[in-house]
Amino acid sequence: MDKKNKSAFGIAMGGAFLMAMSAVGPGFLTQTATFTSQLGADFGFAILVCILVDIGVQLNIWRIIVISGKKAQTIANELVPGLGYLLTALIVIGGLTFNIGNIGGVGLGFNVLFGISPENGALIGGAIALIIFLVRNALIVMDRTVQVLAVVKVLLIIFVIAMMAPPVGPAAYHTFLPSHIDFYSIVTIVGGTVGGYISFSGGHRLLEGGLRGTQSIRYINEGALTGIGVASLIRILLFLAGLAVVTAGHPLNPLNPAASIFQAAAGTFGYKFFGLILLAAGMTSTLGSTFTSVSFLEYSKENSVNHTYQKIRPYLIIFFIVFSTAIFYFIGSPAKVLVAVGAINGLILPIALAILLVATMRKKIMGTAYKHPLWLTVFGWIIVIFMAYAGIQTVIKNLSTLY
Repeated sequence: MDKKNKSAFGIAMGGAFLMAMSAVGPGFLTQTATFTSQLGADFGFAILVCILVDIGVQLNIWRIIVISGKKAQTIANELVPGLGYLLTALIVIGGLTFNIGNIGGVGLGFNVLFGISPENGALIGGAIALIIFLVRNALIVMDRTVQVLAVVKVLLIIFVIAMMAPPVGPAAYHTFLPSHIDFYSIVTIVGGTVGGYISFSGGHRLLEGGLRGTQSIRYINEGALTGIGVASLIRILLFLAGLAVVTAGHPLNPLNPAASIFQAAAGTFGYKFFGLILLAAGMTSTLGSTFTSVSFLEYSKENSVNHTYQKIRPYLIIFFIVFSTAIFYFIGSPAKVLVAVGAINGLILPIALAILLVATMRKKIMGTAYKHPLWLTVFGWIIVIFMAYAGIQTVIKNLSTLY
């Protein structure tokens, strides 16, 4: 592999792990543990849907962004003037809310590991995130940090699986033939691990790394499929770990259901392992949320450089991290908000995906020589329709409980 191809592959892997680790942050840990305790093996169906949606969403969005050479908000604005600003508002507000939980996850991880208060742990985590973003070659440092933490997270979850005996047979059966389908769990887990800023993190990372045009299709596919594979592996492993604990009759603490999984599996030792996983999950998601949300504030054209944006970008990053850390420090961990925002992002997903799918039909945006694959287009619209239907069903169900 020559130096140019090696560099492009490295950028693709950076995007892959940024997307994957953004998808399996503290919100995902909380949501998976919560729904596994409520639905048991039937939650495997939601995990399956999540993986299928992830494939359709990431392959479409990465390809559309990189081949057009434009970030999602610019594409939306060229499609309908002003639409990009609406998309930015939805993504940034959702990303900022999630980031409060992400930085809180870092704080709780430090609390479990070292006994310091979650608030002070969050301050340490926020400082580390700022250092990573503001050093020289920040994107490369971010990529390497995320990749190392990803390996740590996977190995620790495998350890928990080894300590328990997950009911693989019933899990597989109910994954494909669930006795009950819960749309709220589907919308929430998809929104929390695929929707919102997460959908765009990989594509925007490739774009900022300099990849664009049809010559980058190989790296788009390699990056997207690697990210989907890593995120899917962690989703399945954590679901099996949670199911093993629930099946064994261990109740999960509703205040911290994810911690209960590891504590039941390996006692105090497992609880410390959970602290390390939470720290890794919180830090990687903080980096992913901050990078992607701030990237939505740039509106430069296809190959131009927005010098104003480049000048103020460090200050935007500082604000994003400091604001999230301050909210957590003074208000506390929004555990319920993490689940709620996942549901909201699940509603945003079909809107965002539909915008980019429509853009594939505009040669002004995609170029005259490019034709989007039919199977990706069909797959994408199926996801839009399904997620819109599931989202509407969730809203109707929630409204009915109010009256």
